[in-house]
Amino acid sequence: MLTLGPFAVARDGRLSPREPGLRPALRFDWRGRRCEAEWQGDRLRLRAIAGRIPSTAEPGANRRMVFEAAARLPQELPKGWRLRLTPDHRLAVEAEAPTRETAVELLGEMVRFALALDPWIERIEQVGVRA
Repeated sequence: MLTLGPFAVARDGRLSPREPGLRPALRFDWRGRRCEAEWQGDRLRLRAIAGRIPSTAEPGANRRMVFEAAARLPQELPKGWRLRLTPDHRLAVEAEAPTRETAVELLGEMVRFALALDPWIERIEQVGVRA
């Protein structure tokens, strides 16, 4: 048995939580954004902090324009993806996928999520949302 962060990896490559009852997660950065893939039993929850709404104290910040763009974004995200505004005014993009059985499949799902996230990062950067 081999370990990969919070996962136990069997000889055949299958993943399982290293400790029973644990919901392990792998964290990574994509384009300066904090991302996470959390194992939740039969589901994999993928999440990225896409950026932060600028403060009114920031010179030149157009919060209204940013909030309007953020309000339009959910209709344009891929099916099943969600956009949440966190209490500290960060934009979190979330998606779910079936749990992947092997490390290679899990990493593949993380890469697909990051690549699909890329155009949305560019769009929100255009209206003033930064990492």
